[in-house]
Amino acid sequence: MVGLNGNESSATYFILVGLPGLEEAQFWLAFPMCSLYFIAVLGNLTIIYIVRAEHSLHEPMYIFLCMLSGLDILISTSSMPKMMAIFWFNSTTIQFDACLLQMFVIHSLSGMESTVLLAMAFDRYVAICYPLRHATVLTMPRVTKIGMAAVVRGAALMAPLPVFIKWLPFCRSNILSHSYCLHQDVMKLACADIHVNIIYGLIVIISAIGLDSLLIFLSYLLILKTMLGFTRDAQAKAFSTCFSHVCAVFIFYVPFIGLSMVHCFGKQHDTLLPVIMANTYLLVPPVLNPIVYGVKTREIRKRILHLLHVITHTADP
Repeated sequence: MVGLNGNESSATYFILVGLPGLEEAQFWLAFPMCSLYFIAVLGNLTIIYIVRAEHSLHEPMYIFLCMLSGLDILISTSSMPKMMAIFWFNSTTIQFDACLLQMFVIHSLSGMESTVLLAMAFDRYVAICYPLRHATVLTMPRVTKIGMAAVVRGAALMAPLPVFIKWLPFCRSNILSHSYCLHQDVMKLACADIHVNIIYGLIVIISAIGLDSLLIFLSYLLILKTMLGFTRDAQAKAFSTCFSHVCAVFIFYVPFIGLSMVHCFGKQHDTLLPVIMANTYLLVPPVLNPIVYGVKTREIRKRILHLLHVITHTADP
């Protein structure tokens, strides 16, 4: 039964699950998950360091990539410490206010990441369709403003979510279905009408994730239309500059849509699938994004190889 704070409908804590049905194995499964987290942090920090150190990479595309890497580090860090505490120390309790804070951070960072991906699509659109205007359209002050707008937009859209949850009474089970707090997961435990939460959640998805993905799709339609008039060599070069971003878009949106579908249409007793999808959503994009950009972006790949060469020779006696 849920913890109470002075009355019968005020939750004071929630219970986070580990891996249902794999309780005996989750201690060992935490090691590869922790390794993925450190790979994600190391990979994204490497991207940030290289772009900052190499002046030739001080261009809008790479500045946006740094923003994406920073958000990936924050979004994985917002959940991983508590997940490791669950898997290794069976510390499944999370205080109500801490749960709301974690929920706000995860959702707002996701909104910010979606905005940055849209900005990166706009950068590719201008660079390919209007290459002579790229330097004047995407100046550094404008890139900075876009980054600030992404932060404000993500935080402003997601700020009402914990407020709406705070208003709800909780008098049923306090067991959440994930290893961290999500709005759609917490609101289902309320013993009151949650139509306001559902409606606002849909508004957020449509106005943020839905709109961003639609604009990204339209930008690539325009890019493809422009590329039809290029020579084959020019088409290959343009496609190469877009490939990493397209991968990043799929890496972000596919797990997000999958997790949303699981919450909308998944069966109540199917508890392992939502947990796997939720962990994939927070761990896989931060791991894959620096790998994709490191492998497919020539300038970054050269700098990484040079950095590894320097480290290797420094370590030699």
